Amino acid sequence: MGLANLVPGISGGTMILAVGLYDRFIGAVADVTRFRFSRANIVFLGLVGISVAAAFLGLAGIAVSLVSEQRWIMYSLFVGLTLGGVPELAKLCRPISVTVAVAVLTGVGVLVALGTRFSGMQLPETMPVLVVVGAVAASTMILPGVSGSTVLLILGMYELVIGSVSLSAVREDPGASLRVLLPVGVGAALGIGVLCNVLKVLLARFPAPSHGALLGLLLGSVYVLWPFQAPVHPDLAHKDVRKATVMILAGSDPEEVRAAHGDEFDDARLAALSEKWAGRSPAELKDMGDALQHFRPTGRQVGSALVLLVLGFVLTRLLGRREGAGSPAAGAG
Repeated sequence: MGLANLVPGISGGTMILAVGLYDRFIGAVADVTRFRFSRANIVFLGLVGISVAAAFLGLAGIAVSLVSEQRWIMYSLFVGLTLGGVPELAKLCRPISVTVAVAVLTGVGVLVALGTRFSGMQLPETMPVLVVVGAVAASTMILPGVSGSTVLLILGMYELVIGSVSLSAVREDPGASLRVLLPVGVGAALGIGVLCNVLKVLLARFPAPSHGALLGLLLGSVYVLWPFQAPVHPDLAHKDVRKATVMILAGSDPEEVRAAHGDEFDDARLAALSEKWAGRSPAELKDMGDALQHFRPTGRQVGSALVLLVLGFVLTRLLGRREGAGSPAAGAG
């Protein structure tokens, strides 16, 4: 679940559903947030929480780097991983009815609208915004088919939040990481607590339409994760380059920039960055670094993307084989 939540496109909720533990997870969180404690629930959630934290601390930096530098490759894999959850969610949408069909289309429309309207947006990095972002992202992380990391990408907060969770970031600047993680953590706790209670009721009372909406959100995420898009400004898409540019524009000494971001930023490179991006604010540089544009893929890229898509689909389905009779119980609360 932790690994799934790190990368855009694949949902931790889908993974925990695939291994037959979704109903237990939702029920345990709902009970704890209503102060109904039991040893079994505390042990279960403790093990899940420790495992998720270990994945975040150990692999967050790698995930951010791969998404930033190998976007079309990683997105191709993510699309496959996401689509691998379709068969299990489709089973939970039965019996098919007009209500279920409308729910599916609504879910698709919501995520496509979000991806179209808000993709690459830049939110202010204030405490109230981070609390809300944490609540929204954590809520989606536990929904089957809805990726919290995709939501962070849409909101332009993926690199900030996931990057702050990495062990290297915590070691290098614990204060900066805590300024992001504390409000995000508060929001996440609130979001998960509220959603689990709401979801428990909806899945119990309206199982088919509820799972239909989740299926629509999953399918809509494929639009957001279209592989063949690349940064409009490739240099600014790299966090170290962008941060070095911010420092040099702010008047930092070149030696200070190199100490923070590496010896590859020699005087000539820093001078070129300063000239190219003169007059830009840090927020503008971040927004420009997140901006994406579609490109026309080569035949080799299309073929490679299809292979990665199939690989991702198969990986998720292999987990889904263990789900068996556990999935239908997800709606039982």
